[in-house]
Amino acid sequence: MLIHDIRLLHFRNYDDERVGFPPSIVVLYGKNGQGKTNLLEALYMASIGKSYRGLTDADLIHWQQQTASVILNFSRSGVMQQIKMILSKETKKELWVNETKVSRRELIGTLNEVLFSPEDLQLIKAGPALRRRFLDRELSQVSPVYCQTLLRYHRAVAQRNLLLKRMKYEKVQSLDEWDRQIASLAADIVQRRLEALHKIRLLARIIHKRLSGGEGLDIAYVQPYGDGKGKDARWYYDTLQSHLEQDRYRMSTSVGPHRDDLEFSIAGADLKKYGSQGQQRTAVLALKLSELEYMKSETGEYPVLLLDDVMSELDGLRRQALLSFVKGRIQTFITTTEPDMFRSVDDCSFICIEQGRVAVHG
Repeated sequence: MLIHDIRLLHFRNYDDERVGFPPSIVVLYGKNGQGKTNLLEALYMASIGKSYRGLTDADLIHWQQQTASVILNFSRSGVMQQIKMILSKETKKELWVNETKVSRRELIGTLNEVLFSPEDLQLIKAGPALRRRFLDRELSQVSPVYCQTLLRYHRAVAQRNLLLKRMKYEKVQSLDEWDRQIASLAADIVQRRLEALHKIRLLARIIHKRLSGGEGLDIAYVQPYGDGKGKDARWYYDTLQSHLEQDRYRMSTSVGPHRDDLEFSIAGADLKKYGSQGQQRTAVLALKLSELEYMKSETGEYPVLLLDDVMSELDGLRRQALLSFVKGRIQTFITTTEPDMFRSVDDCSFICIEQGRVAVHG
């Protein structure tokens, strides 16, 4: 999978800029605030359909304009394709794939990308929401069915939570219809997560041993209401019933994959509690590299890798391990204020960004 070029029109601090890319490691460099991350964000939006920094569509449009667009040309299995996004401050954004209008759900999986940002370095130390998002983002790109199931599940949980809140003040119809729907969707989601995690765990363990010199990494699927193993819809339905009084008191649903988590350990020791910063970062790096291999095993080709100012957060050994892994086989985009750290790396192209324009290309 290769990104050939992108055109940004009134996107963030870009006026009208077209940038072409080689099939190698692309270093986007420049001073802070020039637009490096804005360009990376546009690349990522073409894959997911929304900002990874939590910005609204209106925030992505140049402050003096009412609309913006992103046009990206890429090849998948050697076939040229195009993704186009049209953003507006007044209307809903439009997404197009090869001149066909699509929904965000239909866009996901068209162009597969893996993002590695400084936030990901907190994957082990942060709360469970970040770890669930990691797993869901990966699965959604390789399985449109999973993405659709997950969206339906979250809508059902939101509806049940709304009814739980109403129960405190008024008589509400039975939750049974929503409980049965949530139970069925939850069983499917958790089963798919466990199947994916089994593959990711094996890949991460192999890569981690290479990075750490032999330490064995393990990743467990944990549930505050269960044993972390696959269960059928009946089990989820019964568990929802047994937690109903608690849910009514808290006015939220306490059972389901939106409560699940991943636990990382080395030799049985919880990395979140007992791991050093170096051990935690090595585990995260192994996890991100295993993500690349997992997506290749599911789709037949490597995704594009986006590194948002993360290389300066890694020490020399881990930085070299990452570059050695991607070199010659994965198109990689790196943002940095320190391009000199990559000058000695073969297969690197450098693009200097200044005030939303390409100042130097080559």
